[in-house]
Parts: sequence; structure tokens; C-alpha cells
Amino acid sequence: MLPLLLLPLLWAGSLQRDPGFKLQLQESVTVQAGLCVLVSCSFSYPWSGWSPPSQLYISWFRDGEDGYYYDPVATNHPSKGVKTETRGRFYILGDVRANNCSLSIRDTRLEDTGRYILRADIGPNTRHFYRDKKLALQVTVLTEKPVIHFLEPLVSGHPTSLRCHLPGSCEEGRPLLFSWMGAVTNPMDPGALQSSVLSLTPRPQDHSTSLTCQVELQGAQVTTERTVQLNVSYAPQNLSIRAFFRNGTALKVPSSATWLTVLEGESLQLVCMADGNPPASLSWSRRTRALSPSQVSGSGVLELPHMQAEDGGEFICQVQHPLGSQFLSLSLSVQRNSSSCLCVPEKQEGSWPLVLTLVRGALMGAGFLLTYCLTWIYYTSVGVSLSVGVSLTLGGSLTLGMSLNLGLSLSVGVSLTLGVSLSVVLPLTVGMAVRPGHVLHRPRSSECHLPSHFDLNKFGAFEVDFQRH
Repeated sequence: MLPLLLLPLLWAGSLQRDPGFKLQLQESVTVQAGLCVLVSCSFSYPWSGWSPPSQLYISWFRDGEDGYYYDPVATNHPSKGVKTETRGRFYILGDVRANNCSLSIRDTRLEDTGRYILRADIGPNTRHFYRDKKLALQVTVLTEKPVIHFLEPLVSGHPTSLRCHLPGSCEEGRPLLFSWMGAVTNPMDPGALQSSVLSLTPRPQDHSTSLTCQVELQGAQVTTERTVQLNVSYAPQNLSIRAFFRNGTALKVPSSATWLTVLEGESLQLVCMADGNPPASLSWSRRTRALSPSQVSGSGVLELPHMQAEDGGEFICQVQHPLGSQFLSLSLSVQRNSSSCLCVPEKQEGSWPLVLTLVRGALMGAGFLLTYCLTWIYYTSVGVSLSVGVSLTLGGSLTLGMSLNLGLSLSVGVSLTLGVSLSVVLPLTVGMAVRPGHVLHRPRSSECHLPSHFDLNKFGAFEVDFQRH
């Protein structure tokens, strides 16, 4: 009976603090929900043998559930079960025989928050709880953002790959769903955007655009994302020269243009521009002679004040860049200022030669009408009263008049169009006097038929409107 009575005392003694039982532990750990964490741990125990005991098991328990009737959250004992809520997520990691008691927690949950205690089962008779040090685990909501890794600098036209990673995640943890968004992904196959690795060939237009990696914890309905600005290196493009004149006028000289004419005495500023990343080095040179330092005021800026005829020539803008060098040339021609030329403006020349020509044409038309009507009067043998009016407007005025009386009432309107304002009006009044006792017989030939249109030499169209009353 004595050995049986001493057994509880031996067990009780093993549960007391013993200088030979030591634990090194990260006592406070904080992790975000859905992520993984590794708690480093090492332990020691008193042992007098040359080799570790044949039976050495460790188990992690929730604090307060460290009795013999509670299941641990993790253990390396092959015949011991663990809590249902921690199965597959809490693992003993490391070689226990090397005194490694590290605890791996995957897919952490908010309800995992709490304190945990380690127990060691050494041999068939020794069981010890390391109560002097306990693990305090704090699980918070997920706020971690993914990280986008650039395997190499982005260069236009060079294929490369980017990798998206969520810090704190692990392969054994909750599966992650990846998606990529951005202008650089537009021409890609949608299936290629569902991986953590994105393969692309950047373009110049992709520089400074946004790229987003979105990560979703599968089954947890939790999403997090990160957006970065792409830095794409590309050779200079869109070379151009801008010319700024003294009066504030700006002129963009396209790359296809090779010649520019300026007035003598004009001040000109030429600015060479090129779109490249990183920015290109711009410099000016002159083919025939060197430029003075005062003419170059900045990168790609050339000052040409008070240009003279000898200042003309070919100017070259040189573009230096790690990805390629280019140049653009422009020939300047200095023209004498027109203000020094004694010229008579065209609007100051006299217009009288044209006026005289028009008057001559109008008189010829009036003479033709007068001759035609007098011939008709001669054959009708009636009294004549004729009135002719001519008006001319061309930077002045001219009026002619004559009269003719006939026994008939006749009205003639004439219009002459010559690119100037000109009108010729020939009101013709005909009155007929009949002797008493005579009957007037008006033959058909007595009607005066005037031509409705005729050509007056080269002076224009001469139109006659004839009405008989």
C-alpha cells in the first residue's frame, strides 16, 4: 500500500515549479484575421540520461483548460485529439527532441484571441505545465494590404513580371483570390489577371498609370487591395520645337518642318521638347559656327535676340537618352522688314482710269439707244421728246442727261454690272401730235423693239428693260 500512497505525492511534486523546467517564449503575439503566425518557443526539462526520453510529447492548451479532461489546441501526441475549432489550423512545428515547441497558427480567427499554456509529457511518469510563461494571442480585423513586387525596372517593349503578395499569408492558410486592374491590363486575357503573378510588356502610355492588385480571402468575404503608379522607362518621342516671338506669339514647329522665316530685328526663343522617361538631356548647336553661352538659357532653350541677316542658318537640337539619342534640325531665314521698303499701298492708287472706261462704255450704250430710237421715229413720222439719265457711282458720281419727246409714252431702264455700282437709266417719253380731222394709223412697225441684252465690248453685261405704255 505504501507505493500507492506515495504515487499522488510524486505526481504532485512533478507539477510544482522546478528549476530544471525552463521555457523561452514570445509571450505576446498580434496577428490579423485570416493570416498566419509562427510563435517561436523552446523548452528544457531535467533529465539525467545520455539520450532524450523515448516518450516526449508537448501540448498547447487554452489557459484555464489545462486539466486532464480538456483537449489541447495542438499536440504532437499521435493518439491524442485536439479541439474541433483548432483542428487543421494549430500545429506543433519543429523537432520536439531538439527542445523546439514552436506553435504555427494558420487562418487565424477573431475567436482565437486568448492565453495559451504549454505542457510537456516526459517519459511515462512526468507531466509538467510551464505556468511561469504563457502565450497571449491577439487576433484583430484584417487591415493588411498586399505588396506588389517588381522583379526588375519596367522598360517599354521589354516583357517582365510582377508579383502580388499579402504579408502574413501562407500556403497552408486560407486560399487567396487575386485580381489585377489598370490600364496596362486592358489588352490582356482576363484569365491571366487571376494569378498572383502578372506578366506584361509595358508601353510608353503606361507610364504614370495606376495598377491595382486586389486580394480576397476565399470564404471569409474579406477583400484588401493596393494601388501603385507605374514607372516605365521609354526612349524620347514626339520631338518638336516651339518658337516664341517677342510679341508673345507661340508657334509649334512640327518635326516634318525644316524651315522658318523671321523678320529682321525680331527676337526669338526656340524651345526643344521631347517626351521621354527619364527626361532626356537637350542641347542646341549650330552647323556653321558655335553658339555663345548667353544664347543657351536652359535645357533645350535657345535665345536669339534681335536677329540680323547673318544670324540665319541651321540650328540642331540634340536629344541624349539612355535608351536612344535623336536630333531635330531647323533652318532659320531672316527676311528684311517690310517697313523699310518705300511702297505705295494698292488701295491708294487712283481709280479714275477705271471710271473713265466705265463712262465711255455707258456713253456708247446711250448713243446706241439714241440712234435706234431716232431711226424708229423717222419711219413713224411723229414728234419726239427723249429724256436720258445716266448715274454712276464709283468712289464718286457722274450724271448725264438728255430729253426726247414723242407721241407715245415709253419707259426704258438700263442696268450695267461691272463689279462696281453703276446704273444707267433712260426714261423715254414719246408724245404724238395728230392734226384735226386725221386718223392716226399706227402700223405694227411703229413699235420700238429694243434688244433685251447685248454685249458691250469687254466691259460687262448690258441689260435693257423695255416697257411701253
